[in-house]
Amino acid sequence: MSSPLSGKDAGKAGPSRPLPHPANAGRGTESPQGRGPVLGDPDKYATLRMTTEKVPIQPEKTRWAWTVATFFGAGLGKPGPGTWGSVAAVLLWAALALGFHPSTQTLLLTLVAGIVLSVGLGVPAATIAARESGKKDPGFVVIDEVAGQWITLLFCPADWRHGLIALILFRLFDITKPFPVRRLESLPDGWGIVFDDVAAGLYALGVASLLRIWI
Repeated sequence: MSSPLSGKDAGKAGPSRPLPHPANAGRGTESPQGRGPVLGDPDKYATLRMTTEKVPIQPEKTRWAWTVATFFGAGLGKPGPGTWGSVAAVLLWAALALGFHPSTQTLLLTLVAGIVLSVGLGVPAATIAARESGKKDPGFVVIDEVAGQWITLLFCPADWRHGLIALILFRLFDITKPFPVRRLESLPDGWGIVFDDVAAGLYALGVASLLRIWI
């Protein structure tokens, strides 16, 4: 019996290829250029490598700290989040003073309570928010501006003119930071974030009290 490929058909079939050695089984086939085994679609393996890479995990935000630090979102306003925090503080003061018409003593005690709370809660809240954001003094932390603004409003007559003067004075001292206000920024964590604005508020309170003698 003749072989299935003979004569011209055998010439067309080309040279026979040797069977792969058993030791090479499972290593893929050799590429036509002889550059090593072809393991499949390279995109597939690139995708596999990407999925196995470690992705940095962002720390979760401590909700109460960010709520206090941004003063219920006032610090997310742009531009000038610090000014938004001060405006929010003045608006709350005006809503109480002009909307409910409390006595001078009640208004003063309410402001003092607000200052104590904003400082007492503001220091740890600012510390946590700063650490979680990776910034030393993030702009969105405005609880310090709220505390400083309420300090400026102490003993302020309950009208829009004096409220506006208190707002302008506090923003002026908070931005310029005269001695020793700027030095207080070197305090650690939330202490430095809050207490420089407390000092700016005391400056503004002193000037506002002097201005009320002539206004």
